[in-house]
Parts: sequence; structure tokens; C-alpha cells
Amino acid sequence: MDTHAAKASRGATAPLLVAIVGGSGAGKTWLAKKLLAALEPEAVHFSLDDFYRDCSRISPERRDKINFDHPRAIDWDTLEKVLGDLRAGRATRLPRYDFKTHSRVREKKALACKPMILVDGLWLLHRRSLRRVFALKIFIDCPVRTRRGRRLLRDLRSRGRTRASVLEQLKKNVEPMHERFVAPQKKWADIVLRHTFGAADIRRLVRELRTRLPRSTQVGNEA
Repeated sequence: MDTHAAKASRGATAPLLVAIVGGSGAGKTWLAKKLLAALEPEAVHFSLDDFYRDCSRISPERRDKINFDHPRAIDWDTLEKVLGDLRAGRATRLPRYDFKTHSRVREKKALACKPMILVDGLWLLHRRSLRRVFALKIFIDCPVRTRRGRRLLRDLRSRGRTRASVLEQLKKNVEPMHERFVAPQKKWADIVLRHTFGAADIRRLVRELRTRLPRSTQVGNEA
């Protein structure tokens, strides 16, 4: 038994960690928020997106050349610390990231430890050490045309990008990195969702997640 698991066994019940994985624009965050709305107050959610490495000390010219669609762009050490806190039943603090400047926001976000932790991200199953942490692993299988359209719309609206820069990044980095690092994670998923999933699929998934909650939490829900 590892250190975090040992601490959890002596104190609060270890939470159920759920990974929601898929390509950029697949609908990971959207699904996570739908599940969160159905499972509150037993669940909390955060995204791998806030764990990008801080580039505030790198010149804007060099930042533009960084491949943010490669797993090495993530601060994995900080993510593992956050997950370690949660597995031990402790509240933790999340970094916050500004995609317009590729820099960390000074103020961190407090995150309470709830019975269920929903985490969405591009590469949550890429590392073997993380695959062992998540009790349930969900992969959203979404075609490239749909993902490209959603990515373009998002980056234009909320990340201060130009259409030309987004299209260049899609061609140069997003799709090659998807084929290399994102798509292969499908083989480690417990549940694979088609991009056409709807309300009925979400209800079934909510029922499945509730059955996996710690017994004490299920009893509380039934009372």
C-alpha cells in the first residue's frame, strides 16, 4: 500500500477518481460539467488544462514556438501532488492558467475533497502511474472534423487567437499529437463514448458512477 492510500485508510474514505479523456474539442469538459451537475454535492471537478507549465519567464516569441499539444507541456509533478492530497482525503489547491499569456495566475483555487473527483484532460491515461490512480476511465471518441470545428470556435472566442494561427496549430501540432498521444489512450478506457452520446447515455453513466461511490456515501443518498 502506498503512502497516500495508507493515510486514506486511516482517515476519510478515499475518493473515487474518474478520468474523462479525449481529443481537443471532443467534449470532455462539457461531459464533466454535466456529470458534476447530476452528482453534486458528492462530486467536484477540475481540468488538466490548469496544469500547463508556467511560461511567464519565456519571451512571447519563444512561447509561440512551444508545442502545447505535447504531454511535456504539462506540470505532471504538481498534478500528482494534487491527486495525492485528494487520495489521502485532504483538501488541496489547484493552479490556474491563463491561455492568452500561457502563464500561471497568481491566485490558486481551493478544492475540497469529495467522494467523487471528476478530472478531464487530453493525456490523463498517457502515464502508467496515473492510469493506476483512476478507478474509472472514460474516453470520448470524436471524429476529427467535429473536434477541429469546436477547437477553432473555442480558441477564437476565449483564447485570444486568430483564425490563421488556430488553423496552423491544428495542422502542425494538434492532429499529429492527437494521433501520437491522445488516440492510443482509448485502449485503456473502461468506457468509450461515441461523440453522439446524449441525455440517456449521461443518465446511464451517472447511475454507473453512483454504484461506485463509497458505501457510506450511497447509504447517505438513500436516507
